[in-house]
Amino acid sequence: MHERHLNKKKYFEEQCYTTLRYVIPFIEELFAIERGIDVLEIGCGHGGNLKPFLDAGCNVTGIDIIDDHVALARESYKDHPYSRNLRLISGDIYLVKEGELPQFDLIVMKDVIEHIHNQERFMGYVKGFLKPGGRMFIAFPPWRMPFGGHQQVCESRLLSVAPYIHLFPDPVYRFILHSFGERETRIAELLEVKSTGLSIERFRTIVAKEKFEVEKVQLYLVNPNYEIKFRLKPRVQFPAFTSLPYFRDFLTTCCYYLIRKR
Repeated sequence: MHERHLNKKKYFEEQCYTTLRYVIPFIEELFAIERGIDVLEIGCGHGGNLKPFLDAGCNVTGIDIIDDHVALARESYKDHPYSRNLRLISGDIYLVKEGELPQFDLIVMKDVIEHIHNQERFMGYVKGFLKPGGRMFIAFPPWRMPFGGHQQVCESRLLSVAPYIHLFPDPVYRFILHSFGERETRIAELLEVKSTGLSIERFRTIVAKEKFEVEKVQLYLVNPNYEIKFRLKPRVQFPAFTSLPYFRDFLTTCCYYLIRKR
């Protein structure tokens, strides 16, 4: 397993860096990140993506289903000068009671939607949290990309750098993971990721079905996350390749989408 997955402080800083350098500029081409706007991140984890928005004076809410992640986020922000503008919630977004959260100008989901079961239901549900004219920023790795199964978290050094192994049928994939000594809990986690993997085509189908409009999209050959993680310069996908349904998933490591309600 890569050291960065164990070093929570480093992971927090990586999230801050990528959001500030790439996510916010992508959004701001069409939607201004201004003091006082209301921002929600679903699946905020340790909270690193929230910091650039909080630094900009936004009213920021983060929600995550894992209690320990939210506890770490609270610790990270306890001395932030704008901590009064931050709300962190430990819980399931589906269980948020009516009136518990306001509507938001911007909803952020970065490397989260590919972990959610029944993404069609989810996209229809979160639409209710958007203000009129609000936007959603969604970033995810297409399922068929080299590490779309998140196998980089494997304990085995070989498996953690082995591309495309998640595309094997479930019994074969399980056999490979077991043969290289992965723990049953890790195997179950990776098989769950496999069950919720999201392709570009299916995402666009869901967006259209739930009556969202795609305002902006950027496909990356080299994920912006890789700059801080691996010192690799981000590269957008070749224009000719972006127009090839299905095949583009295999070499697109990240998608950025900005969408709004029709």
